[in-house]
Amino acid sequence: MLARVLEPEVMDSPAEALEYDAMDHGAVNRAFVEDFLAFVPAGPRFPDSILDLGTGTAQIPIELCRRIPAACITAVDLAESMLDLGRTNLAAAGLLDRVTLERIDAKGLPYRAGEFAAVISNSIVHHVPEPRRVLAEAIRVTEPGGYLFFRDLLRPATDAAVESLVARHAGEATPRQRALFAASLRASLNLAEIRALVAELGFLDQEAQQTSDRHWTFAARVPV
Repeated sequence: MLARVLEPEVMDSPAEALEYDAMDHGAVNRAFVEDFLAFVPAGPRFPDSILDLGTGTAQIPIELCRRIPAACITAVDLAESMLDLGRTNLAAAGLLDRVTLERIDAKGLPYRAGEFAAVISNSIVHHVPEPRRVLAEAIRVTEPGGYLFFRDLLRPATDAAVESLVARHAGEATPRQRALFAASLRASLNLAEIRALVAELGFLDQEAQQTSDRHWTFAARVPV
């Protein structure tokens, strides 16, 4: 069983942000949004205030706004270089009026309890040494009955499994991009770890599931 090897919590150089934004996240982002929409009932009560933690270059909010015309999203990240590219991406998509970008540490959110109808996050957990703090803050700022939807990479059990996933999903990427993907896999939680964490926070451990060969997903509603 591979031990977790942390990577830098913040990717905040312009070069790192450009490298990240240049990677092909399209299929993963579309799957994230489709699965979130499948989890949340459609209709007039669709969450009208959504918080995206670790938004990076705002690719998830852009995809969500394309699918849901009424979506209003606050998107936060700790890396200013990522947010700078996010603003460029939002401007190109014509969505600056629907997505608010803020430089905020997800481990200490400045929002009031129950402020958001839904909190989502794609791939923040593997960047955080103590992910419990992020999940606890997400729960705090979600309204009773609101939705939590977190997805992240799943740490493989062996070095060979890491190499196999990199070859399968990043075989045509640059050497730097392949190295980043491998490091992210090694920094991720395994299924037992995320299940123990959500159980500690008062949720059913089954609400965290493996949802692809390289992802886990935690989807739950905050108790009323």
